[in-house]
Amino acid sequence: MRSIQFFLFVFCLCLISCQDTQPKFHKSHYPKKAEAPFSDLVEVGNTLYLAGQIGMDHNSRTLVSGGVEAETKQAILNLKEVLELHNSSLDQVVKCTVILSDINDFAEFNEVYVQYFPNKPARTTFAASGLARNAKIEIECIAVKK
Repeated sequence: MRSIQFFLFVFCLCLISCQDTQPKFHKSHYPKKAEAPFSDLVEVGNTLYLAGQIGMDHNSRTLVSGGVEAETKQAILNLKEVLELHNSSLDQVVKCTVILSDINDFAEFNEVYVQYFPNKPARTTFAASGLARNAKIEIECIAVKK
């Protein structure tokens, strides 16, 4: 009986240790952005940690025009693109962190945000000065694979 228990114990340990928990670091598929000193996404098991995205058009390498609403839309589309490249989607996002350059833009940002996240992931929003490229918004998120 003890040998069966021992065998089951060892078998369970093997199953647990075989789970893929080593981080996988994924650079951007955009050549210029791939040179950045950070990963677009880090994958640990079934969880995806995305770097912050600003409202940049990655083809032109410029911020979109139109203020915080346009930048919010583009930042979310950038997140969506990264998620889809890694077998996930916006509806798989479980947590967002949003950084605004001006907290007075909160209402305008939120009008756009709710269009893309009807499932209402957990979220933290705050303001900070000096976002990259003078962006009005940056969004990072955590998601799971489909």
